[in-house]
Amino acid sequence: MSILDGAREQPLPLGLERADEVVRTKRRRGWRKELRATWWRHVVGILAVLFSMFPLVYVASAAFNAVPSLSGAEVIPDRLTLHNFGILFHDESTHFFRWYANTLIIATCTAIITVLLGALAAYAFSRFRFKGRRMGLLGLLLVQMFPQLLLIVAIYLIVLQTGKVFGFIGLNTLTGLILVYLAGAMSVNVWLLKGFFDTIPAELDESARVDGATPSQVFWGVILPLAAPVLAVIGLFSFIGVVNEFVIASVLLQNSEKFTLALGLRSFIDQQYAEHWGPFAAGVLLSAPPVVILFLFLQRFIVSGLTGGAVKG
Repeated sequence: MSILDGAREQPLPLGLERADEVVRTKRRRGWRKELRATWWRHVVGILAVLFSMFPLVYVASAAFNAVPSLSGAEVIPDRLTLHNFGILFHDESTHFFRWYANTLIIATCTAIITVLLGALAAYAFSRFRFKGRRMGLLGLLLVQMFPQLLLIVAIYLIVLQTGKVFGFIGLNTLTGLILVYLAGAMSVNVWLLKGFFDTIPAELDESARVDGATPSQVFWGVILPLAAPVLAVIGLFSFIGVVNEFVIASVLLQNSEKFTLALGLRSFIDQQYAEHWGPFAAGVLLSAPPVVILFLFLQRFIVSGLTGGAVKG
């Protein structure tokens, strides 16, 4: 036994032992007092978690359930099976991998281009003073008040007529759908980005210009690295919005091989496949990992990006 081990085994002096006991007693009393004051918050939090988790648990249960109908489905299924996933992967009439790839391509391109174009427009509105600046901001604010759902007919006609001239952005094309998504998300994103750019001191721009930086170098080398939080938020929201979008895609895409994941999975629960809820739930379950991974990767930027963009506008 070493000297240190023997010192550790020796009891504390009486005064120190009593002081340590008093400290522990105060901590227990403080914890109990805090719990009595905030117990309802814990109850509300637990209920909120259970309420939000129930749909996820039910979808996961339906994905592994051998019963194809939701009427006989249970939270804990009696018979577990992977047959629903086999239908998605091996059925010749199902283009699941093509739908998955289309969704990722459209969502990724929309998120990246939205971030780049929105950052350029927001930087111009934040840093420069030009004629029509105020009317441009008011126009963007007015546009975002009307949902795209009200413009379905106009969007369809515009894409139809444009496709007659430029076939690669017409109906039933991924590029045409990406352009429509970009137009719909640009207004609110520009406002959010502008609010964040306003919080970045303009003196940084002046210091970079004094050092000989060009306007493009100031934007790409100074402003964008500082705006990484809000750019991550914009990209995440754009990606999630495109993955979940159904109405506009159902109007512009007509070929089953061009479908997004939302359109393709709908074919399992329409009038022809009314009892195929198992493959539908399996497809929904498989569509979650990209969003979850992206959310976890950008999680540290979300709070600072949202609060920073709301401080000043």
